[in-house]
Amino acid sequence: AEKIIALERSAADQRVSDIFGRTMHEYDDAPEIHRFLNQLIGYVLDNLHLFKESDNAEPQRAFSSGPPTGTAGIANNPFLPFEINVLVDNSDVDRVPIIVEPNPNWGNLFGRIERRATMGTYFSDHAMLKPGSMHQANGGYLVLNARDVLMYPTVWEGLKRVIRNREIRLEDPNEQSGFFVPQGLRPEPIPLNVKVIVTGDEATYRLLNSADNEDFGDLFKVKAEFDSQVELTPDNVQAYCAFICRTCDEEGLRPFDGNGAARVVEFAARMVADQNKLSTRFGQIKDLLIEADYWAEQESSSLVQDEHVRQAVDHKVHRLNLVEERMREMVSEGTLLLEVSGSVVGQVNGLAVYDLGDFSFGRPARITAQTFAGREGLINIEREASLSGRTHDKGVLILAGYLGARFGQERPLTLSASLCFEQSYEGVDGDSASSTELYAVLSSLSGLPLKQGIAVTGSVNQMGKVQPIGGVNQKIEGMFDVCRLSGLTGDQGVMIPHQNLRNLMLRPDVVQAVKDGQFHIYSVKTIDEGLEILTGRPAGERNAEGSYPEGTVNYLVEKRLWELHNSMRGYYEGLVTAAN
Repeated sequence: AEKIIALERSAADQRVSDIFGRTMHEYDDAPEIHRFLNQLIGYVLDNLHLFKESDNAEPQRAFSSGPPTGTAGIANNPFLPFEINVLVDNSDVDRVPIIVEPNPNWGNLFGRIERRATMGTYFSDHAMLKPGSMHQANGGYLVLNARDVLMYPTVWEGLKRVIRNREIRLEDPNEQSGFFVPQGLRPEPIPLNVKVIVTGDEATYRLLNSADNEDFGDLFKVKAEFDSQVELTPDNVQAYCAFICRTCDEEGLRPFDGNGAARVVEFAARMVADQNKLSTRFGQIKDLLIEADYWAEQESSSLVQDEHVRQAVDHKVHRLNLVEERMREMVSEGTLLLEVSGSVVGQVNGLAVYDLGDFSFGRPARITAQTFAGREGLINIEREASLSGRTHDKGVLILAGYLGARFGQERPLTLSASLCFEQSYEGVDGDSASSTELYAVLSSLSGLPLKQGIAVTGSVNQMGKVQPIGGVNQKIEGMFDVCRLSGLTGDQGVMIPHQNLRNLMLRPDVVQAVKDGQFHIYSVKTIDEGLEILTGRPAGERNAEGSYPEGTVNYLVEKRLWELHNSMRGYYEGLVTAAN
């Protein structure tokens, strides 16, 4: 029996060595392959009984015909050690791989070792090794989102280790936490040559740079910031039109005519509120194109035209503006008190923007001021009620600087003034109403009424210069919608800082009303310019004697401040006399 076994082994050795010899000759410069093939030869010679034909069963397929497929154990599949598990096949790829991993958990990123349960025991073999995105991107680029990576425990540390060591190890993530893993295979590490690109917002970058400064700065050395807007140039407009055409082809949309494409470009400029820039948030632009195509389909139009794009924009607003509609109803019902005609002393319509995340809108808000003798200065009612933010408080304090510089050079200001956003209960922040509040104070001091049909927005500095603000389009449109509730009179409008003129990207109905003279937009550079528009009187400048011309706004303000000063002085002199 021993001689028979020896003869079988000798014959098998000669046959197997002939078969493997040709392959080994092709890889003379690869000792790892030689070692692997020698191990396979030893496996065959040590397990000849697995390859012999059985008398009680059909013979297995001849060795030369190729091994059967499958991942059964060696006892059921003697050809399992011969099976090759190709983790990544780039034989048909003619460029470097660029892999974007949308779900970077451990298995998707670094690969996994699958297991099979048999008789209560877990088994694995080399055919159950699965690649991850890191394997697929080897030799190229891997793109990850920082927030997605940080959502999975141990992935961030694993990613840093792989980049630092420049090798990928297929291992179970539980091993990283010290857990016992049954029959864990230990594949050799794979050399890594990949560029990892991590995308994210500025807040995430700062978090990683501060909390993981040593590793993050060492491993990710290049930071590139991408703007969400580009200059409105002929080349970029042409590129936008190319994007529209490409999206139409990819999504099966109708082609856009010239006016339709122009309306899309206008919408892109409105998204960034700048006449000289375009938004690069192409996801939102794509949604607009698809919805505009829907409205073209409803009208059986072969082209997507200007009107279809307008319908898409209007219907999107209609789906999101429930809060805005409810506020307009409250104005029309008289629940929210607003006057958009006539003139009132110490009262002016400011403009506020409500940001709901995916939709923002503006509406006018009544701002009132009362002035009286005292030494408290400006009393911000919102601040006293803890309803104002720090920026708003700063804006109110700037008003004191303006009043002191202009009217308090010869005597101290003996003034108390209260400022209030009427019917505002949810909190106020931002300094865009500081000029509006100043107009209300000056109106109360001078006794001159302010036009209620003109709403005001803009911050102010201590020198009386009006400064730009955000949300100018929403503010103008909010005032326009409120005025339209009771009918446009031709005297209504909005006063904005002159720097915001380039930000005007208004709705077509607002533009048409301005063209028809039914609504007006005033731009101002200084408080004095605004006073003249709101009161209809000249603001007045100091003459050589240091006084303002009689009858001007500043003359009346200074006169009233003198009266308050004399009143306070007389009051305290009376107290001294009574005490004596």
